[in-house]
Amino acid sequence: MLYRLGARTPVAQLLDLQVAGVYALGAVIMLALTLVLLRARLGWNNAAFAALVAAFPNTGFMGVPMLAALLGEHSAGVVIVSMAVDMVFTSSLCIALSRLEAAGGHGAMVALRQALKSMAANPMPWAIVLGGLASVGGWSLPGPMEETVAMLAAAASPVALFSIGAVLARSQMESAERLPVRDYLPVVGFKLLLHPLLLWCLARLAQALGVELEPQTVLVLVLLAALPSASNVVLLTERFGAHSGLIARIILVSTVLAFVSFPVIVANSV
Repeated sequence: MLYRLGARTPVAQLLDLQVAGVYALGAVIMLALTLVLLRARLGWNNAAFAALVAAFPNTGFMGVPMLAALLGEHSAGVVIVSMAVDMVFTSSLCIALSRLEAAGGHGAMVALRQALKSMAANPMPWAIVLGGLASVGGWSLPGPMEETVAMLAAAASPVALFSIGAVLARSQMESAERLPVRDYLPVVGFKLLLHPLLLWCLARLAQALGVELEPQTVLVLVLLAALPSASNVVLLTERFGAHSGLIARIILVSTVLAFVSFPVIVANSV
């Protein structure tokens, strides 16, 4: 899916640094706030992935069709930039932060090496980079290979949703205790309410400082931030050994509550 996204997107849209800068700054602030809230209680690994779902909206599975229906095809450029930032920058940063706990008392250099190694092992940025190179070079995959990649891309959403259900069921079977509400509900609030408010404030500040952001671009950024947490993050938590039950719960609750919060934000924005 990510390879096809990069390959089908003009490079100029992938390199819109003004939109990327505003969106990335919002992601960094969201990560920082969530880590301050949860790191002492959950540790670096779990808190880092909780921070990721606080800043990473479900753009690919919900944002693309919903914003296209609401705002038209011209919203695609901002959506693609946000996805690139989330996949390449935000995900890699959170994976790096999650490795700090594993370094323990072995020193900053060990922690840095482990963080860089984990960032390099994240397949999502590489998929977009390879797609971007294909876009620059005008390359295309052979017919049978392109069809195979298309089938895998179409399977991404149901696989992620199935994984969430499986992780939630497993966490219920393995744990005799319920997850404390304080471990996931504040993150849901951050994602659905604080994130869009923060993006609106940052975009208006950027405009005041002379950055050329069109009102339509600001609107797309706010609505993207108002989406629930990305469902594919639970796959990363499984891979890196974080509390996947916690992350799946945040994704599930944010998705359910977004059926109320997102229409309210749209009604007051569009």
